Amino acid sequence: MGGKHLKVTPWALWTILRFFLYGVLHGQDVQAPTVQECCQDGRDRALGGHDCAILPFISISHTCRIAQEQCCAAAAGDQLCEKGMKMAKEQGACERPFFSGEPWETKISKMCCDCCVLGLMTASRASSCELQGLSLERQCTHTAKNCCGINSAEEPKQTVTAKPAASFTTKPPEGSNGCRDSNCSQLCVGNGTCACLDAYQLHNDGVSCVDSNECLTGIHNCVSGQVCINTEGSFRCQRETSCGTGYELRNDNDCHDIDECTLGSHNCGPDFVCNNTAGSFRCYPKESCPIGYIQDAVGNCNDLNECVAYASPCLPGETCINTEGSYTCRRNKIPCGRGYHLIEDGTRCEDVDECRTGNVCGVHGCVNLVGTYRCECRNGFIFNSITKLCEDINECRHYPCSCTTGFKLTSDGRSCEDVNECEANPCSQECANVYGSYQCYCRRGYQLSDIDGIACEDIDECALPTGGHVCSYRCSNAPGSFYCTCPPTGYTLAHNGRTCQDIDECAAGIHTCSFSESCFNIQGGFRCLSFACPQNFQQAAQGHCERVTCEFTRDPASCFLLPLRISFYNISFPTNTPVPAVVFRMGPSNSVLGDKMLFNIVSGDEEGYFVVQQHAHGGEISLRRTLTLPRDFFLTVEMRLIRYGTAHLSGGDALINVRCIKSCHPHDISCKINPVHTITHTSLSLPTFRDFHEPEELVFLRTVTAANSAVPGATDVFFEIQSADDQFSFDVEKRTHQGMIMGVVRQVKPIIGPKDLVIQVAMNYIKSRAVSHRNIVIINVFISEFWF
Repeated sequence: MGGKHLKVTPWALWTILRFFLYGVLHGQDVQAPTVQECCQDGRDRALGGHDCAILPFISISHTCRIAQEQCCAAAAGDQLCEKGMKMAKEQGACERPFFSGEPWETKISKMCCDCCVLGLMTASRASSCELQGLSLERQCTHTAKNCCGINSAEEPKQTVTAKPAASFTTKPPEGSNGCRDSNCSQLCVGNGTCACLDAYQLHNDGVSCVDSNECLTGIHNCVSGQVCINTEGSFRCQRETSCGTGYELRNDNDCHDIDECTLGSHNCGPDFVCNNTAGSFRCYPKESCPIGYIQDAVGNCNDLNECVAYASPCLPGETCINTEGSYTCRRNKIPCGRGYHLIEDGTRCEDVDECRTGNVCGVHGCVNLVGTYRCECRNGFIFNSITKLCEDINECRHYPCSCTTGFKLTSDGRSCEDVNECEANPCSQECANVYGSYQCYCRRGYQLSDIDGIACEDIDECALPTGGHVCSYRCSNAPGSFYCTCPPTGYTLAHNGRTCQDIDECAAGIHTCSFSESCFNIQGGFRCLSFACPQNFQQAAQGHCERVTCEFTRDPASCFLLPLRISFYNISFPTNTPVPAVVFRMGPSNSVLGDKMLFNIVSGDEEGYFVVQQHAHGGEISLRRTLTLPRDFFLTVEMRLIRYGTAHLSGGDALINVRCIKSCHPHDISCKINPVHTITHTSLSLPTFRDFHEPEELVFLRTVTAANSAVPGATDVFFEIQSADDQFSFDVEKRTHQGMIMGVVRQVKPIIGPKDLVIQVAMNYIKSRAVSHRNIVIINVFISEFWF
């Protein structure tokens, strides 16, 4: 079977019938095949991979046709069942992804595999192969008994008597030399007693070792979502989910693309070239069609409807008309009424100013109106609204005078004057009188109704195409205007009335952090952080640690080598700051004649963005390279004060970070053998990424270790995330930067805030294939529920 199909076209079917009828009409002797021959033909075609539902006629007999189809189906079913039995005997696992073919084919193979496993387990427990008390399907019962009988035949039960036979003894005969003369298949443990390696068990003969099927005995360690597959002397765990159409699961537990073109399993015709793609294949014609045509699946060239295939093949104001092999563009003909004409792009009609197109009123005045015009006739003439001309007034007839709409008769009864329609308040808001008419207009935030041209309707600014960008958070419409709002907490509306600005609760002093905690501002809120001073230091003030009195410590000599105090500072400055720029100044609180100060950046400036400049009474840290992107720096600055010939150390760290360095007591062995040298705490505030398409780089872990992995004995650094969230939303990637090893902590999955997470990253320093020491970085991540 194999999923292959034989396509029989009506022409091929007619050819078979024509040859058959040709032999009958010419008197040839055609002997009808027997039922057995029909059956054998069906079985042969099933073994050849033919589709049993589409078989060529070998006889006009309906009985032959039934025998042919049923024997073909039976042979195909036997093949599929044999695949399942083979899988049960070799692997001991019967999951459908392990079988190839159509769903109905894999169903048969899995059923036979499961039933065969049932028979094998029955035989291994020395139970009867009759399977009494089990109501199974007929084919399942036959398969189970078959596998049970084969297993019993391969491993016959041995009857142990008081005097075992010589061929099955587990001890050598008298006078032999123990294990040297033993015929054990694997191990001899003394006195000729045989034993087996792990994953094997001793056969009943006491000599041979047979594989132990961990998948049947249940002693494997495959987790949920994996299937146990027995192997010789071991087992392996394989994923349970299917790879899908066009892929196959290999022994490395990965899904690999099936190259249908190389295997020849494609259905491209002789006039097509097969091109393999991921999970499928494509058939491309060997000969292409001319321009204006497209080739179908069977190679025919059909007309390409450019009007449908292309978005805008014609210019604005034109209509696309498809033709054979091409297309034409016809200019739109929108019928415009009298007094209007089509604009240049042919999309709409606009009013014609008849007063400018020609001398339509002659010596009289001309007033253009929407869709028409009117002549202002001189005295003695009257405007005819039908002929649009000024006609002479026959004053001799003594008829009363009248005016057109928008005018009224003057007191003399002969002249017309404009009527101020705005006095009657016809408009809902504002009215402007024009000669012979009036015009309504609306105030800001409203628009004139298209229905009556009088009423003013509110403009919903939030629903306009640019409404999504009017406010940074939420837009609310109001009569004639709109207003922006921000989240209820953590944000305030800027002076422009549209942008939401984060409230720095730490700077405003509206946080709830205790005296022993540090306030850390995040988007839309704040966090209270508590950092303890390292050993041999005590907190003197917020963010400041002072060294304890060394005389009272266990190791005064090591204590005197520590800095006098450690201070933590948080500095921020914008990107693209002109350089050089002083960002931090430091110096002693008081000075004595003869003081000498030395400043040095101990760590955190491996790329050389900062420089230390020393002055008479202090030092400055300046930015000497332009920063074009946001970055975080953790600078450890050492100030060494030499007074009266004695050096005093003072250190400072930038940003809200705490670095703890290991300090062990002289007799603390467990502390000394612990590979962890430093533990650094840092905090990070992130928004909820609205459009998450690729990993976001969060923290850069720089080292001073050169990337010389090929040099023997060189130190290497491996980064490892020891703990994070349950969704594995973060990873760490090892890179090199300016010849040094660097780790980048990335967010690889979207996270919806608000959420607080703690990421613990280990920096393992490897030398001579062993961990020389380890640094721990603990990152407190605060994710806001908003994207801004």
